[in-house]
Amino acid sequence: MEQMYYNMTIAGCERALPLCPLTDELMIGAFVIFGDPELTTACSEALLAKVPAYDYMITAEAKGIPLIHEMARLAGNQKYMLARKGPKLYMRDILDVTVHSITTAKEQHLYLDGADAALMRGKRILIVDDVVSLGDSMRALEQLVEAAGGIVCGRATILAEGDAAKRDDLVYLERLPLFTKDGKALD
Repeated sequence: MEQMYYNMTIAGCERALPLCPLTDELMIGAFVIFGDPELTTACSEALLAKVPAYDYMITAEAKGIPLIHEMARLAGNQKYMLARKGPKLYMRDILDVTVHSITTAKEQHLYLDGADAALMRGKRILIVDDVVSLGDSMRALEQLVEAAGGIVCGRATILAEGDAAKRDDLVYLERLPLFTKDGKALD
């Protein structure tokens, strides 16, 4: 079968997203900012203009890393937090939550270093991700923030996929539809 694409403009950048099967009847548009500094910078600038005031940002490993890094750089080289998919040797007093994502076949965990958790206590935390679909990864990040004693002040993403675009607690740049197996966008 020939690869199908969905063309869209995101933060002024035109991109063709490859359509990938999620089930036998449903496809998603694959959005990856790795290796695309033009898109990463444009999206970071556009999101920063829309988000509420915050003290720190957090994202989950891995696709949100270029976005949050560029947002932090543009905002004055601010420190940000990263929820890792596996504990690292340097991490102490680790916080751990379980996450299920539609793009990952099995249960995963997100881990937060206790030093980062201590910095988050009582602070306004902006949760950042590249794409929000069902919101499971974002909920896991919310659980980490709350376990650390932080206050979720906002949720920001580049693309809101499917019903995520209906959320009133989510700042996003563009809506990404789901697709039929024939590549037709579902509204």
